[in-house]
Amino acid sequence: MHKQVLIAGGGIGGLAAALGCSRAGWEVRLYERADAFTEVGAGVQIGPNVVRRLQAWGLQSALQAVAAFPDRLQVRSAQGGRELASLRLGATVIERYGAAYATIHRADLHGLLLQAVRGRPEVHLNLGQAVERHAEEGGAVTLRLVRRDGTAVEVEGDAFIGADGLRSGTRARLLGEAPTRVSGHLAYRAVVRQDALPQALRTTRVTAWLGPRLHVVQYPLRRGELMNVVAIRHGTPPADLETWDHGANAQELEAALAGTCTALQDLVRAVPQAGSGWRLWPLLDRPPVAGPHEMARGLIALLGDAAHPMRPYLAQGAGMAIEDAAELQRALAMHDLDVPLRLRRYALNRWQRNARVQERSRRNGTIFHATGPLRWGRDMALRLLGERILDVPWLYRGDGSSASLL
Repeated sequence: MHKQVLIAGGGIGGLAAALGCSRAGWEVRLYERADAFTEVGAGVQIGPNVVRRLQAWGLQSALQAVAAFPDRLQVRSAQGGRELASLRLGATVIERYGAAYATIHRADLHGLLLQAVRGRPEVHLNLGQAVERHAEEGGAVTLRLVRRDGTAVEVEGDAFIGADGLRSGTRARLLGEAPTRVSGHLAYRAVVRQDALPQALRTTRVTAWLGPRLHVVQYPLRRGELMNVVAIRHGTPPADLETWDHGANAQELEAALAGTCTALQDLVRAVPQAGSGWRLWPLLDRPPVAGPHEMARGLIALLGDAAHPMRPYLAQGAGMAIEDAAELQRALAMHDLDVPLRLRRYALNRWQRNARVQERSRRNGTIFHATGPLRWGRDMALRLLGERILDVPWLYRGDGSSASLL
């Protein structure tokens, strides 16, 4: 009889965990509080470390159908517009790391994972059920689930994975209540159809515009049909985002970019002109993971943002959740070990890498938004070192199987 794992959360991390656990030979019961599987947000970048893992799960064709594969990453000055450095992607990255560098809409990544788990009979997806509490006793985990109509039910499993996001209830119950950190950075995100933009503003590349106390990133999505634009600046979020008038975001952002070059201002102004709106997101995180005890205890483990939320300055938030799921798969497949030892093995193999990515992401934010002498030193280093400073071998080598060309 297969062991049964219970999973809280039906986002990218939860679905990746469900896929990995099922491939490890476990029966999976996933619980999502919403009434439908949806994914909010805009685009994400997934480096070759993540693409390799998706390919190992048999998702290469599904990825090719919905992603874009930029040929180049370039860093430009937000003030002067000049290129500071570039990194060849495309075939160069495939040759170097065994897989491509891709950019994808969050909804498309979520959708391909959802389709993959729906095709597996050992995965049971349950909507409209929130995990109210969990308890570990007698070698099993019991969850109390509350449905939309207020009725409650208890279910039991051999392990429990909290993949319930930044405000994880599983984490709070396991590690104690601890608020997320307010970063002091605000993200304005938009997705626009490329054919609605002037030809000069369309792109097949990843471009990062770096300026004092701000930066903007743009890249293609969905085979190049769409473009993702994210502008991040220092600032204080409104008191209540639920009642915030997002129609004012365009004016706010244009004012914040008043001192930048014409090309960047043209791009930002073109977004509402092309019929798209800016959504405001305050950026939150937690301190880097301090040890394996923050990712697994007994029969319970945390995955993705529930374990290690991070700032987006290394473009690895979704990637680390997928890597977590791959390591969870390897650990749960160690059938000669007791389940707590398998989960501890998962945590031991993941916590240091996640902590390193969290810390590097935070540091990158300081570098991206540098002012004064730090900014001049950054620009000089980019001009002198080029690809050597933009490439991240320790990150992109990652682990997992090699992959065929995309």
